[in-house]
Amino acid sequence: MNALKAAAPRARGKLLDVGCGDKQFENIFRPYVNEYLGVEYSVTFSGTAAKFGMSCPDCFYDGHRLPFADESFDTVLNIQVLEHTPHPFQLVAEMARVLKKNGVLILSAPFSFRLHEEPHDYFRYTPHGLRQMCKNVNLVTDEVQQVGSLWSLIGHKLNSYLTLHVARMGAAAQQLGKFGHEAPDQPPARLWTLPLIAPFVLAIATGARVMDRLFFEPQEAFGFVIIASRIAADSNVE
Repeated sequence: MNALKAAAPRARGKLLDVGCGDKQFENIFRPYVNEYLGVEYSVTFSGTAAKFGMSCPDCFYDGHRLPFADESFDTVLNIQVLEHTPHPFQLVAEMARVLKKNGVLILSAPFSFRLHEEPHDYFRYTPHGLRQMCKNVNLVTDEVQQVGSLWSLIGHKLNSYLTLHVARMGAAAQQLGKFGHEAPDQPPARLWTLPLIAPFVLAIATGARVMDRLFFEPQEAFGFVIIASRIAADSNVE
């Protein structure tokens, strides 16, 4: 979340959120743009709890071509979506197509994360792969932000197991408007486990943050945030 907040001031003008879900990131980016539109792929969106959210997509698309003319947007946002499309190169090309010249793409994708939104969970990404995907469609990568490191990654996995498998808090989180990327048929919560696991969850989270600051590991991460700009098709991308 901190990486997205840091990237938000780069957004401007008319923004398209590709794979917006229930627009959970709108509050971060809305202060910097004039218009915020969300588009979703109806097939995958209909299988998640996001369809019950307070905010809904402004339109849907067929999973192949975004329903917008070339160079329609100043900013394109794509947050934790690329792993859920079986045709990621095509999606990046489509986002570049609808992006105005000198427009900005803000994209985040996971490097190490549990299986989620199954069966529509296909890929994980390195920063080098994301750069290459942008380069293929004449997008210049301006900035790469690493999200998390070894210790926060380990802590997150431990706490995910405790909260989602031991306490089964997925359904409760969805009732609070969270966890929208998962299917709505979560098992009932084991509330009686919370007093037992809560101290461990807090201790693990605190310890992970401290260890990340002391022993940051650049080769382990949750994922990466890429900020890229569109250039003219006849320019050379390095």
